[in-house]
Amino acid sequence: MAQGSDSNDTSFTRSPSPGNKEDSSDDVKKVLRREKNRIAAQKSRMRQTQKADTLHLESENLVKENAALRKEVKRLTEEAKYLTSVLSTHEPLCSALSSQASEIIYSPHGAFHQPHINSPRFQH
Repeated sequence: MAQGSDSNDTSFTRSPSPGNKEDSSDDVKKVLRREKNRIAAQKSRMRQTQKADTLHLESENLVKENAALRKEVKRLTEEAKYLTSVLSTHEPLCSALSSQASEIIYSPHGAFHQPHINSPRFQH
C-alpha cells in the first residue's frame, strides 16, 4: 500500500488482540506519528504560503517605489536641463560673471567651477 493513503483503509492494519498489547501499542504510536506528521506538513505548507504572500506584497511595493523613483529622476533631469538653459541664457548678461570670467573654469559637460569668488556677497 502506498504511503499517505487514507487512514480509513484497514486492509493492512492489525486487529488488536487482547493478548498482544505490544502490537496495539505500536499501532497507536503509528497513528499518533502520522497525525503529528500531517499537522507538521499542514503548518509547513501554511508557512510557505504566508512567505509567498509576503514576498508578493514586497515585490509589488518595490515595483511602485521603483516607478516613483524613476518619475523623480525624470523630473530632476528635466529640471537640470531647464536650469542649465536658464544659466546659459543668463551668463552673457551677467556683469558679475563677466568681471570674473578669467577665474571660471569650464568642464567638458558645460558645468563650471569658480575656485575663488571675490565678490563681497560670497565671502564669509
